[in-house]
Amino acid sequence: MKFILTIVSLLCAFSSFAFAQDAKNWRKMSEAELKTVVPERAPVIKENIETEFRTAAGITDGKNNIFGVTIITAGYEADGKYTHFLKTDTVLNMSELKLAAGEYVFGYKRMDNETLRVTFYNAKTGAEVGKVKAKVEPKKGAIYSFLIEAPTNGAGKIYIGRFVFDYTLDESL
Repeated sequence: MKFILTIVSLLCAFSSFAFAQDAKNWRKMSEAELKTVVPERAPVIKENIETEFRTAAGITDGKNNIFGVTIITAGYEADGKYTHFLKTDTVLNMSELKLAAGEYVFGYKRMDNETLRVTFYNAKTGAEVGKVKAKVEPKKGAIYSFLIEAPTNGAGKIYIGRFVFDYTLDESL
């Protein structure tokens, strides 16, 4: 009887551990998943700006999503500040910048041949949230207009063309 209770206890412990691990397994979102969450028009301050779905990229852990998409700002008062819409269901840490769960718009400006300054704004208010630097990716390979890489051990990369910056997920998740 003790043997059976030990086995049952071990199985329960293992299944709890496996469930906890599954919750941390982030992966790339499929096109079908992106179609269910990426808005045709992103809420940006007082406007709803059309998105370019073919540039959408995102990751999910099955419960939380992080995704972004290029927005088409021609004809809007974006003044070149906004190029992308980003929504996160969890806290993202990027260098000195911490983004709470929410909706953001961001744009970038070239600082030199190797660096972009990426500025994030609250999508609803337009208030600046913070800035990060993106560096030229030294690895060769495909270049995406926008890509969010699924994290490994809580850390990943966000690509804007050939530029990249790191992010980490909040440890408390």
